[in-house]
Amino acid sequence: MPIFDIYSKRQKKLRGDVPDVFIYDDIPNSLRVQIVHILRDAIGNDEEYRRIDMYSHTYKTVRDTYESIVKLLCREYGVFYLSSDKGSKYGFDKELFSFLTDQQDVEKVIDAIEIAFLYVDRICGRYDYLDRGDNASVIAEKAIKELNERFLENGVGYQYADGKIIRIDSEFIHTEVVKHALILLHQKQYAGAQEEFLKAHEHYRNGAFKESLEECLKSFESLMKSICAKRKWPYSDKDTAKQLVDICFQNCLVPEFWQSHYSALRSMLESGIPTGRNKLAAHGQGEEIKVVPRHIVAYILHMTASTIVFLAEAESNMS
Repeated sequence: MPIFDIYSKRQKKLRGDVPDVFIYDDIPNSLRVQIVHILRDAIGNDEEYRRIDMYSHTYKTVRDTYESIVKLLCREYGVFYLSSDKGSKYGFDKELFSFLTDQQDVEKVIDAIEIAFLYVDRICGRYDYLDRGDNASVIAEKAIKELNERFLENGVGYQYADGKIIRIDSEFIHTEVVKHALILLHQKQYAGAQEEFLKAHEHYRNGAFKESLEECLKSFESLMKSICAKRKWPYSDKDTAKQLVDICFQNCLVPEFWQSHYSALRSMLESGIPTGRNKLAAHGQGEEIKVVPRHIVAYILHMTASTIVFLAEAESNMS
């Protein structure tokens, strides 16, 4: 459904009563309820189909989808039920929705949102889901779009992208850089780099900052290896980031007349992401435990995203 700019929202904007920074450790109750509404529209209303005909193909499909989500989460948490509204008695949709609205552990709520919308994305978006035909993918896309808009509307710093909930620190950077990078990485030849970039975001969201830096470097290197493989430029799987940058420059991924003018660009590519990772995440810690500040990891994540966009678009513009 479209998001309406209702009277109360307009008044809040006029008063300046809107979130100006993102929150990460709380999911407002209103947002939880909005997410339940989105899931009912996208997956189907189990209770409604049960009333009409509980033996129909439609009811079974909807029920099976909710059951799969619930059982996956139960298995991961090592429990039999997600909530007191047990699926066998009340319906798996009720069990999932109760978990989404009542669970106090924010990370577990994010887990449930991620898995539920993965099913919306990959299962409900299929042509044969509920015989929706071509409309299935449209419904799934609209559901994901509304979820992301509701996150922003409530000032909650998460977005769903490519099967994962990722943390964002800047709406502008996410829209203009990170989202653009994910679109470019969606190409088959960049699958490895995409997986590592998404892992970097997942580690960042979970506070595993050193692991996030490791995945940033892997994604950067994987992208350059993929470009070398596509262009048939000789390289080794053991090549470092600096060596891969050298290969890309030698083969004029960046035109020669730019290379001399933008010497700082080469320096940034050779040392920006790798140095951040090597200084903060690699090797032993020594006598002192290294604390990796969140803002530095966010900076390197954004640097990785902008570098991915630059290199991927440079490759696509080569003759």
